[in-house]
This record gives sequence, C-alpha cells and structure tokens, in this order.
Amino acid sequence: MRHKLVSGALTLFLMVTTSFAQEARNEGPANEKAQKTYKEALEYQHRHMTGLALESFKKADKQDGGHCLSCQKKMIKLGVELQEWKTTETAAEEMLGTAQNQHQVALAYYQLGLLFISEGYAKRKDEFFSRAHDEVTKALATEPSFPAALFADGLALAHLKQDNAATARFQEFIKLRPESDPDRQRAQRYIQQPELARARMAPAFTVTTADGQRISMDELQGKVVLIDFWATWCAPCRAALPHIQGIAKKFQGEPLVVLSISLDENEKPWKDFIAKNEMTWPQYRDGRFTGPIATMFGVHSIPHTFTIDPDGVLQDEQIGDASVEGKLKKLVARARELQPQQAKTQ
Repeated sequence: MRHKLVSGALTLFLMVTTSFAQEARNEGPANEKAQKTYKEALEYQHRHMTGLALESFKKADKQDGGHCLSCQKKMIKLGVELQEWKTTETAAEEMLGTAQNQHQVALAYYQLGLLFISEGYAKRKDEFFSRAHDEVTKALATEPSFPAALFADGLALAHLKQDNAATARFQEFIKLRPESDPDRQRAQRYIQQPELARARMAPAFTVTTADGQRISMDELQGKVVLIDFWATWCAPCRAALPHIQGIAKKFQGEPLVVLSISLDENEKPWKDFIAKNEMTWPQYRDGRFTGPIATMFGVHSIPHTFTIDPDGVLQDEQIGDASVEGKLKKLVARARELQPQQAKTQ
C-alpha cells in the first residue's frame, strides 16, 4: 500500500503560524501575464488537477522573475505531494533568496527543512533528516520561538534516533501552544513515546460532530479508529453505506470508533441524509476535497477509508468499498489487550 497520508512533513505546512503566513502581504505575482497563469493554476488546483496546477505555478513564478512567494509556497506543497523534489528545493531556495526580513528568512529555511523531511519519509534515508535538521536549526537561529519549526526539528531528530534532543524540541513546542491545540497533544505523545515520531501516524486533528461531540485523534489513544470519507452526492458512497452501517453495528461496545467525514458543501442535505439513514455513529462535515481534514489525509476520491490502530498509527487505507473487517477484528483484539495496561498508567 502506498502511503498517501499527508501526515509527517506535509501536514506541517498547515502549522505555520498566522504571523508568518501574513508577513508578506503581496505574495501573488506582480507581472500581468503571471497573474493570469496564477489564476489558471488555482483553477487547476480547485479541480484537483495537481500536476497541471504545479506546472502552472512554476510558469507563473518564472513569468514573475522568481518573485511570486505564493507560487513558491504552492510549488513546495504540491511538489511534496507529487514527490517532485527538485521543484520543491528550487522553490524553497527562491524563497530564501528573495526573503526581505528575518521572518521570511526563517520561513524559507523551515520550508527547505520540511521538504527534506518529506524526502526522508519517501526515500527512507537518514541523510535527508540530517539535512532537514540543519535547515530547521537555521530557521530557529533566526526565530527561536517558531512553533512549527520546533515541531519539525523534533521529527527530524526522532528519525535520527536522537530521542533526548527530539523530546527537548517537543517540550519547547508545547510551551508555545494552547492545550486545545491538536499538535500540542501529538507532541505530548511523542514525548511519552518517542518511537511514535518515527511511525506513520494519522494526522492530529480535532472536530466537533453533528451531535456536538468533540473528537480529537490523540484523545482516542487506546481505540481503533475507522475514518470514512464520503458525500451524499457520491453514488459509490451511498452503495457502501450498508457496509459502514454494518461495521458500526458489529463493533458497537468495542474499543473502536467509526468517524464518517462528509465532503458535502451544503449542511441541510447532509443532515437530512444522515437522519433519514440512521447514521448514528459520529458524523462530521468537512465540506469539500479541500477541507482541512480531507487535505490532511490527502483525499482525492471517495469513498475512502483509513484504519488506525490504538497507538494512532495508520494500518490500512482503501479507496472504494473494500473489506476491512479482518483488519479491524485483529486491531480491536489488540486494543482490548492494551486496556488493562492503560488503566494501570492512568
């Protein structure tokens, strides 16, 4: 199974603080031709035509003389997603070369570090995590209180098996983030279990379901989680609904949580549908393929399910109405075995 999750380095792009994201007010291209190309790139991205979007952002940046900061950010994000490492490195170096203040310098070093982390995940080579550590260290030398960079450095150090140094970075990170921050909760778990920072962890997120229930990925520790991405307008999703209903019923009372995440843009049809079909397990509406949770999980087609073990590690990913009961049964059995151990530590 190819790991499609955006967890790890790409998820960190979503963690850049508002002050850094808003530092450059004129991030789009200034050149008239570049502006047109940039709009085309955004349209391709909206239509999930990732390859064409990346090429158009590259073209817009070139037309703008390599000064389109927004193009460069998009090139890095999409380049990492498509594993086009040369493109991402070029964009990050352009960001560094055009940085006008220490905030932009720190962000450029951080972005460069992220792409090396991503390349390390993809190629499973420590040299890229070492390069990532070097670049993120430069970012932190420029801006010591850069939360996302602290988190990224913790990941890089963890992959280099420098657990004490990684733990120190995660501890610095949690001091700068509120208790409600899902990434703070994730960092706390990495402090307790450094080996998890090297695993294929599901992205950290918190949602409020249709019935007002708050669900946090890391607060589900000890339980198996089945995440089901779907939409009312999706015929294959509707066909798969009895299967998901059967799973929710079969494992009721077990240490398993089924979370259905809808990509419906309109709330009323979604709520009417889940009520009519008695979808009583947790329901959340992300709104579209570009919604925050769908983006974290790299969802581009539905139905799409993710099976996550009691430690929060991704164990299975399926597109379409696939059989997952066997995997769930084994993971639930393990979760039951872990319950007495977790009770002793609480």
